Amino acid sequence: MCNLYRMTKNADEVAKLFDLDAERGLNSSAEIYPGYTGLVAAADGLKAMSWGFPLARTGAKGQPLKPKPINNARTDKLDGPFWKSSFVSRRCLIPVDAFAEAEGSKGAKTRTWFSLANGETMTVAGIWRDSAEWGACYSMVMTEACIHVASIHDRMPVIVGQSDRETWLAGPPNEAKALCRPFEGALHIDRTPEPWVGGAPATPRLL
Repeated sequence: MCNLYRMTKNADEVAKLFDLDAERGLNSSAEIYPGYTGLVAAADGLKAMSWGFPLARTGAKGQPLKPKPINNARTDKLDGPFWKSSFVSRRCLIPVDAFAEAEGSKGAKTRTWFSLANGETMTVAGIWRDSAEWGACYSMVMTEACIHVASIHDRMPVIVGQSDRETWLAGPPNEAKALCRPFEGALHIDRTPEPWVGGAPATPRLL
């Protein structure tokens, strides 16, 4: 599953990629973790949303804890109660320069980055909703890993080609779900010595 991705372009650059209008003052981090704010292309324009649907939690004594951001939606779970209404009615596209997976032995995992081999920004399938906890929030849709990712993880984000963007955003659910398949193109793999742990804050960061 994807728990870290990179988006280095600013809001105006991303808006041009999708031929959308961007709200004024949009921004996000270059590296985005669950709970961080990311840029999302929805049907009505480019938005800033929190990455992850909030999941309510309670402590051992029943006390409320901070919600957990559920930032990945498995394709085979999209018909379930947690995701279904968003998948049917509120699909979005997530601009991603590269996504990371943890690779290596326990306690010594490092970041391996995946990006399009041609260097272009990839478009990842997403769903979104409003929440009382964090306002508008989104989740990435995950599918089975392609051959470039499979040796590290069995799942990867759904990468949507330019010709399929409108189908994902506004097409019937069955046509959108048909796009949830392993990526068939070429990916560039960057294995780095960067430790996997230690970069993400414990609480969501919103604009």
